[in-house]
Amino acid sequence: MSLFTPYHKSHFSLDNRMVMAPMTRSRTTQPGNIPNDMMATYYGQRASTGLIISEATQISADSQGYSFTPGVYTQDQIAGWQKVTSAVHKVGGKIFNQLWHVGRVSHPVFQQGGAPIAPSAITPTDTRVWVVDELHPDGQMVDCPMPREMNQADIDRVVTDFAQAAKNSIDAGFDGVEIHGGNGYLIDQFLRTNSNHRADAYGGSPLKRIQFLLEIVNAVSAKVGSNKVGVRLAPFVTFKDMACPEIVDTILLAAESLGQMGIAYVHLSEADWDDAPKIPESFRIKLRQVFSGTIIVAGSYDVKRASAVIDKGYADLVAFGRSFIANPDLPFRLQYQLTLAEFNKGPLFGGGAAGYIDYPSYL
Repeated sequence: MSLFTPYHKSHFSLDNRMVMAPMTRSRTTQPGNIPNDMMATYYGQRASTGLIISEATQISADSQGYSFTPGVYTQDQIAGWQKVTSAVHKVGGKIFNQLWHVGRVSHPVFQQGGAPIAPSAITPTDTRVWVVDELHPDGQMVDCPMPREMNQADIDRVVTDFAQAAKNSIDAGFDGVEIHGGNGYLIDQFLRTNSNHRADAYGGSPLKRIQFLLEIVNAVSAKVGSNKVGVRLAPFVTFKDMACPEIVDTILLAAESLGQMGIAYVHLSEADWDDAPKIPESFRIKLRQVFSGTIIVAGSYDVKRASAVIDKGYADLVAFGRSFIANPDLPFRLQYQLTLAEFNKGPLFGGGAAGYIDYPSYL
């Protein structure tokens, strides 16, 4: 079955075509959002997959949108991640660090009391972030306020922050980095007409709206090499108030440029709820035409659907998310059609070992 065969392309050499998708779990050591021994155990337990993509990781202090999520901009954070990458490599795994800036999907508690930054000063509707502070000691979802429109200095700084975070990730032992350009966060906000009303070089036409993403990819590639860079995009995901009639064509334009830049992969985050829009086959065909690198897809795939999308040539690797939570040996279980354990929804975000590293392997 193609999902369980090795994959070799460019600098990729993976034991199988399964990827562990990035999943926020909010288990860092405080203060400082520092990766720790428990996180090293968690990722090490799941390293039998072909590739792990880490939970989203802050590139700077102001890029945070949820409590207890990790960063990679301080020496303590880098040292913490070294424990994680060592645990993964010790058992023969590979791991990329997903880098993000949340943009307007944030709260003043993460911004020293100020407003989050975004391409335009537009308050997102139906968008909340998880906050633990003196007012919400047990954690609570709170509304996002109106952001502040970024000026050129802000843009230049964020581009530099992404590049430095990529270098820090490689110093921490990661095999590469994934730039989070989807799911309503900062880069995605630049890509979409509903969140980007700028009239300068970063807004208006699709070519201008992809400029911020391309500048980040160029800067990151200059630091770590384009063959160690992936980009996550989400053309059909519209939550966090991100419906945009031009986004599909904009994503295809971006993918064409990313292919010319020689990046390692594009990672499609596909809508995975019950009545989510289906990905048109025409889009998959066009994406493959404009991007010849590795394509990863993620979105409630099972073995049958995963193998089909690989066999048709629309994807090379398939990412699995929630099923990895309770099944640290998920590739083994899926390959031999073994029973999957159900995860406990209670301790998904925050907490300790329970619901995090206490799920046993099948054998």
